Amino acid sequence: MAKAKKKAAKNTAKKAVARPAKKKAAPVLTKAAPKFTARTAMEIMATFVDSVGLTAKVAAALAAENVNILAGTGYSASGPRQKAIFTLIVDNPAKAERALDRIGADEIQDSPVILVETENKVGALERIAKLIADAGIMIYYFYSTTSTGKMASCVIRTADDKKAIKVLRKG
Repeated sequence: MAKAKKKAAKNTAKKAVARPAKKKAAPVLTKAAPKFTARTAMEIMATFVDSVGLTAKVAAALAAENVNILAGTGYSASGPRQKAIFTLIVDNPAKAERALDRIGADEIQDSPVILVETENKVGALERIAKLIADAGIMIYYFYSTTSTGKMASCVIRTADDKKAIKVLRKG
């Protein structure tokens, strides 16, 4: 029996030596959350009778006043009186409104929105929208675009823009 114990102990020692060392667990890689800034901006909505060349006319009027378009949309609404609606974020809303009025805007309205400048990375909008949602704030609409490929601009209108900006700035 003593021989059997010695033999078993010898086999166990060989097995321990023959086993490869345990691999260390690979580190969990987490993506860094995209960085962003949030501020208030004024959104201008201008309505025109639609016509060929209207977008060029609007762009020329703003350029003539040295107004930079930071973000915007433009579309034609169908109906008996074809209307075109431009929604713009610009660097000088007062100058822009005067320029749009001079070229025949039927109606010009402005309203505050949130302008978020964020890194153009996967998950950027998700992070921003989740911060707002977690604060219990309804998002009415958003639109966004990239400007350099590295950064994106996102315009957001919420039920409480002031509270949303506070939440985003803490984010």
